[in-house]
Parts: sequence; structure tokens; C-alpha cells
Amino acid sequence: TTVNVREALELYHKEGCDAIIGFGGGSSMDCAKAVGACAVKPNQSLAQMKGILKVHKKLPLLMAVPTTAGTGSETTLAAVITDADTRYKYAINDFPLIPRYAVLDPKVTLSLPPFITATTGMDALTHAIEAYVSTLNGPFTDPLALQAIEMVLDYLPASYHCDMVAREQMHYAQCLAGMAFSNALLGIVHSMAHKTGAAFSTGHIPHGCANAIYLPYVIQYNAKDPVAAKRYAEIARRMGLPGTSEKALINSLIEKIDDFNVRLNIPKTLKDFGINEDEFKEKVDKIAELAVGDACTGSNPRAIDPAAMAKLLTCTYYGTEVDF
Repeated sequence: TTVNVREALELYHKEGCDAIIGFGGGSSMDCAKAVGACAVKPNQSLAQMKGILKVHKKLPLLMAVPTTAGTGSETTLAAVITDADTRYKYAINDFPLIPRYAVLDPKVTLSLPPFITATTGMDALTHAIEAYVSTLNGPFTDPLALQAIEMVLDYLPASYHCDMVAREQMHYAQCLAGMAFSNALLGIVHSMAHKTGAAFSTGHIPHGCANAIYLPYVIQYNAKDPVAAKRYAEIARRMGLPGTSEKALINSLIEKIDDFNVRLNIPKTLKDFGINEDEFKEKVDKIAELAVGDACTGSNPRAIDPAAMAKLLTCTYYGTEVDF
């Protein structure tokens, strides 16, 4: 949160530090990035740096050691921060935020609870899929994204059950996905996850869990765009999923993600997660407006406005088909 960043920044100055180590999951590494940004831009608030390319200045030496597999934050240009007052998340995106060094050691993931192993793994899958269908995809990001997707599909279930070889491969997969989306950016799965993660009083939604819930619905929405449909079908084809038509391949991809969520004990809907229905109805329009304005929305392959976003979020709450 913004409070965590402020406390860490005070410690950085108090101790006369000249380097920062982000050790932990995505939140720890993002906090480290934000501390570095605040250290070199003392006259700007975090909120003033949100969005794209607003940091500009070289950060102090920044090193990242991810303990999840994962967010890919050790190799990305993004820092996602939760405003301590409003509880909504926003992203700061700029190239100086990419850590100078990243240490990938799968042994540090062994203490992760199974649910966090599952949800951070689905975060990596979401990064790779969104990067592949992003409007900013290209020949340098596509191979990274496809390799990451293949590795997550191959190794996440075994990693969930603490297989060490699988954990090592997932650590690499999430890093590849991070490199892919650092250059291609993301889409509205992340826009929705950013704005709902801490928005409801009845339960904080872990970021990877929110991504896992939203991903099948967003694929349904984006697949109405012919270019996006072609790329989703290509993912399914490259992964060896069944289907002789574009629509069948996309359905196979959605079914594969749904199957993973079931195997990993991830809820299918926001209602299943325990979000209160009255509170959801009260907040959905505001959340939709904020999600459309999120930094990740601009590279989504299909345009969306607040009304459509509210409809899409409602589908994710009740588990209804996205038919618009």
C-alpha cells in the first residue's frame, strides 16, 4: 500500500541506504520499485506517477528476489500500488522500474501455501496470454509469451503439489511471462483485478485469484474481435488443445483454464469467492469506470466502455455467459 511505501522510504533515508532489495512476492517487489521512484522524485506523489512513462529518472540500485512463481515483477516495468485510503490499485509503468538484477531461486518458493502457489501461477498464465493478444504484441514478445504459456500448462499442477522440478520450471515460466508483458503490456483481466482486489469489505481477492476468475470471461469478450480470436485460437493450437475450427479452439482454451481453476481450488465466480451481492451491485458501476481508466486497458484487443465493463463484471459475479 501507499503506507508501506512511505514507511520503507522513511527507513531508506534514515539509514542512508544506497540500494534496495525487493524480496518476496509481487507486492514486496512493487513496494521496492515504488520506494526507488519516490527516492529520485521527492516532489511527486505516487498517484502523480501512476500510468505510463512518468518516472523518467534512474533509480538507486534495485535488486529483486521473487519468492513466488509468480508475478514476474523482478523483470517488469510495472509497480502496482494500493491506495491506503480508497483501497483501489493503480499501476506505475516506466522502464527505470525494471530491477537491475533478478535472482531466480525456486527453493525460496517451498514455504508457499498451496493456494498462493496456485494463484500466483495463474497470474503468470494470465500475463502470458494477455501479452500474446495485446495490441502491442510483436515478434520479440510472442515467443516469450507462448513459451511461458506452455510451461505453466505443463508444470503448474505438479508445482501445486510441491514437485521441485516443476517449481523450478514455474519460476522460469513466470519470468518469461514478465518479460513478455513488460514489452507487450496487458489487458482488461488486469484492469478488473486491479480495481476489485481490495474493493469489497467482505473479502480481499488475491491478485492471481482475481486474474484466474476473470480470464475465461475476458477471453469470451475479446474473442468477439476477429484479430484477438485468431490469436486465442493460435494459443490453443500451439498447446495441442482439441478443435478443428477457431471457435472450437477458443472454447478448448477456456475449458482448459476452467479445468485448471477447479484442480487448483480457485472459485469460478466472485459470488463463489464470497463477495456480498448487495455490495457488488452498489459498487460495480464505480469499479467499472475505474477499470476502464486503468493503465492496462489501452492495450486490450477489444475496446470497452464503462457500461460494457459493468456487464462483464456482472458476468464474472454470477457466472453467466458473455454474449455481447
